[in-house]
Order: sequence, then structure tokens, then C-alpha cells
Amino acid sequence: MGGGRKVDKTTRKSEYFVKMAEFLAVYNKILLVNADNVGSFQMQQIRQALRGDAIIFMGKNTLMKKAIRGYLEHNPDLERLIPFIKNNVGMVFSHLDLVYIRNKLLENKKAAPAKTGAIAPLDVHLPKGSCGLGPEKTGFFQNLSIPTKITRGQIELTNDFHLIRKNCKVGASEATLLNMLNISPFSYGLKVVTVYDKGSIYKADLLDLTTDDVMGIVEKGIANLNATALGMGYPLPGTITHSLTYGFRNILSVALGTDISFKEADAIKTILSDPEAMAKLQTSAKPAAKQADVVEQPADEPAADDSESGSEGIGGLFD
Repeated sequence: MGGGRKVDKTTRKSEYFVKMAEFLAVYNKILLVNADNVGSFQMQQIRQALRGDAIIFMGKNTLMKKAIRGYLEHNPDLERLIPFIKNNVGMVFSHLDLVYIRNKLLENKKAAPAKTGAIAPLDVHLPKGSCGLGPEKTGFFQNLSIPTKITRGQIELTNDFHLIRKNCKVGASEATLLNMLNISPFSYGLKVVTVYDKGSIYKADLLDLTTDDVMGIVEKGIANLNATALGMGYPLPGTITHSLTYGFRNILSVALGTDISFKEADAIKTILSDPEAMAKLQTSAKPAAKQADVVEQPADEPAADDSESGSEGIGGLFD
């Protein structure tokens, strides 16, 4: 009996290694996912949702690491995955866009009640107002220091209350109260923690970056690089125009203070030596906004017709 079980276990391991080797050979995109609080039925539903798009492969961490090490001779880059295989983790293989696969996983989360001792994945707040419970349940709220009052035979929260904090353990009183209120504050599913994409390893947060985000990062990097190059006096394609402008300005400053002569410097020297030309230049340089603030005076209205106004008779008296 014992020998038979040993053979079965060995056979299962061999089949596991063969399947893993097949997936590693076929797919070069892998999502490492955390499967905490995901039951077998929910896992089955997730597999059905991903059918045709991706393959979920679970197993003990030691088996996954051993299978990957056995395939390193074919793809040494896979060694980067090994440090991230820890806790309750699985692998999702796909050829498709990884953002699309991640979104499919998010769509298959399920609401779950708060359980005593569980780590809260998010903050839980109780809203101000009636909670639908009778006065006999007041003790639960008092134990948690939640301010309440009785209105029309029901418990009413006088203010919003921060019941559970993110990344903290759920207490027995908090779990009991939420269950009485029929509140399922958490949702669980396969959570992407690490991404392997054609030899590169990065955090799952990077899947949220859009094209605009990437372009913004690149533009900021180029701007910082150009600023550093300008400060060092090191020429780059993006700094040539600025370097030439600064250089010409320095040459012009030297020419204006000496007898050095060239076309641009002579033109400026002429303007500086002529007060009238200088005044005209300053006038033309006034901001357009200031000129726009000047209110035009209305044109004189044309004189009225004397024949219509009767002024002819009046004027005739003084001729």
C-alpha cells in the first residue's frame, strides 16, 4: 500500500514537471498571482472566464521552483522568477496583452464577509444614519465605541465611523457587527503581484501605466537630461540651440564692452548710441496686453442738420 502511494506521488510530480516545461516553452508572458481567500469553486469560475485567453497553473512553491530550475538551460531568464515564488502564489500563462488578462482577473473578484483574524485589504467605514438594528443590539456598538442614538425604535449612527483599517487584523467584534449588518466589505480573487514579460520582471503596478503616463515619464527624463547637460556644458541634440544662444549672448556682451565689431554687435551699438532710436525700441517692446487696456475714445458724432433742428432761425437772429 505504502509503495503504491509513493509511486502515485512520484508520477504526479513527473507529470507536473512535464506540464510546467511545456508551458515555459510555449509562453513567454507570465503573471504571478496571489490566491489567498480564493476557494475551489471561485477558482473554477476564474478558469472558465480565462478559457482560450490564459492558463492558470497552481502548485506547491517547492515544485514550481524545482520545475523552473530544471528548465533554466533552455531559458536562463526564468531564474528571475524564483525569488518571487513565495506564499500562496500561482502562475498565469498567456500570449495576450497582460493588461487585458489582469483586467479579466479583476472582473472575477467576489464579495466576501469579514472574518475574524483576516487581514483587511481595505478600510471599512460605517456610514452615518440608521443601520436597521433594534435597541437590543446597542451593546455591540458600545463595545466598539461607536456613537449611536435610538430613533423610531432603531439604532442610528450619529457620525461616520472608521471600523476597520487597511492591513490590520479583523477583530471578533468587528466581524460580528458587519455580519449582523449584512455587510460584505471585502472582495477576493487572484491578485497579480509580479509580471514576467519576455525575460523582464516588474511589479504589477506598472500594468496601470498608460501610453500618456509613459510619454510623460520619458519627456520629464529628457528635460532633466538636457538641463544637466546644459549645466555641465556638454552638447546634446536637445541642447545645441540653447548652447548657441548662450554662446552668442556672451560674445555679444564682450563686443558691446570692447571695440570688437561684427554686424549684430554694430547694430546694437548704433541703437545704444542714439537716444531716439532707443526710445522707439522701448516703445515697440511694450506688452500687447498693456496696449489692449487703452480704451479708444469714441469718434466725434457728425453735426446735426440745421434745417431739421431749427438752428437756422436762431442763428439768423445774430447774423
